[in-house]
Order: sequence, then structure tokens, then C-alpha cells
Amino acid sequence: MPHSTSKTREVTQLDFKTDLGAGARARIGLLVLESDQTMEWEMREMADLPGVALYHARLANEVKVTPETMVQMELEIPKAAALLPGYLGLKAIGYGCTSGTTVIGEQRVCDLIQSHHPTVPTSNPLTAAKAALKRLGIMRLGLVTPYRPDVTELMQARFEEAGIVIQSVGSFYQEDDRVVGRITPDAILDAALAVGRHHLVDGVFISCTSLRAAGIIGHAEAALGKPVTASNHALAWHLLRLAGIRDEVTALGRLFHAQLSNRET
Repeated sequence: MPHSTSKTREVTQLDFKTDLGAGARARIGLLVLESDQTMEWEMREMADLPGVALYHARLANEVKVTPETMVQMELEIPKAAALLPGYLGLKAIGYGCTSGTTVIGEQRVCDLIQSHHPTVPTSNPLTAAKAALKRLGIMRLGLVTPYRPDVTELMQARFEEAGIVIQSVGSFYQEDDRVVGRITPDAILDAALAVGRHHLVDGVFISCTSLRAAGIIGHAEAALGKPVTASNHALAWHLLRLAGIRDEVTALGRLFHAQLSNRET
């Protein structure tokens, strides 16, 4: 083998400058379910704003959506929250499971996240939905879910406790998250229209972060003449507002023109 005659070159030290990096206006953390096929890319599209960056951590979960499997996630939330380092300076953190929050409880989810990030505002799809419905003036709700009846009934109860009357509800009766992530946007739009056309309904909420609902919001609002939101849609809006981002986005429907009050932030 020939002998190498090359010499080690001296490494030149290069000058550099630093700036605030990605997310100079706001860095937002997301706790995403292991089984979720939709949340990351939908949230990325809705938060595609100057100076905003998203940082994800995934948490272990069962693909079957039942009250029992939702309770198990209580142990996984703080583990995932710990994977988001404090030095990122996150302005808000969201937990991405509507049914999980329904079973575990909104305040408990907040406490679990804040065990690692005590000063960071938090949200989840249920809390975000309630805030969104309030800003949109929706008190008589049409509800779309993918869940089996017992999970859907628990969600109805949580809205009713907040003074929101469920006037119409429909479900895909599906407990496998792998299947939920493949339900077509057209089917979701048809479901929103079927539920939203009830004469007593003044707005629609589409539940589940795995459902590809963000892209059909504008179509549903145009067809119904009523406001519509969904788990990822409401959560993206709420996290942006909690993080101090007040940008309005026309393509994302009525909600993205709404702001939180100073008391809510």
C-alpha cells in the first residue's frame, strides 16, 4: 500500500456572529402522541409565521383510545415534557390529545407539564377548544368525534360543565388511532356539515389531533355560515396567542382573526 505523504492541515479559526436563532419571536413546545400521524405537520403549517418555531417531543401511548388507555398517559406526560429543554426559552407548551385531556383533566395535564416548566403557559385541545368557542361566541355546539361512545360521552360532559350545550353530535365509532389518522378530509368535512346543519347549532368542533381537519375549516365555514374549529386548529391558535403571537391568518378561518383578552393570556 502506498505511503501517504499528506500533512495535517492547521485548522483555521473562523469568525462568526450569533442571532436569536430559529423562533426569535416565539418557540412553542408540543407533546405529540406516539400514535399521532397528523398533529406535527398540521401544526407546522398553521404556525408557519415569521419568527415562530415548533419543538416536538413524542410520548408513549396505546393505539386504542379507551378511558383506561387515556389514564395511562398521565405517567408519560412529564417524561415527554422533560425532553423539551429549558434553555429553548419556550413561550408555550401544548399537550396533543383531546381525549386524554378529557379523561385526565385539564388542570392535571397543566400541572404535569409545569412540573418541568413551571413558568411556561400550557394548553391542550380541550382547553384550547373552550377558549376558541368563547371567542367565536359558540354556546350551542355541534360535536364531531372519531371515538367510541363512552369517550364521546365524557367529552360531551366536559363541554356541558363549561356551559356549552351540545345540540348535535356524530362519531366515526373508531377507537384505533392508526385508522383515525387515515380518515379522509372529505369524510371529516361531510361529518362537520351533517352535524353543523342542525338548526340549533351555532358552531362546530371537530375533536381529535389525529383527524386531518385543519384543511377543511374554511370549506365548512363557507358551507354552513357558522364558525368551525378542530383540535389541532384550536390548539395552534391558543398556543400562538399564549406565546404573544397576534398575527391574523385569513386562510385558517374565523378563529385566526380572534385574540385572547389580557386576562386570558
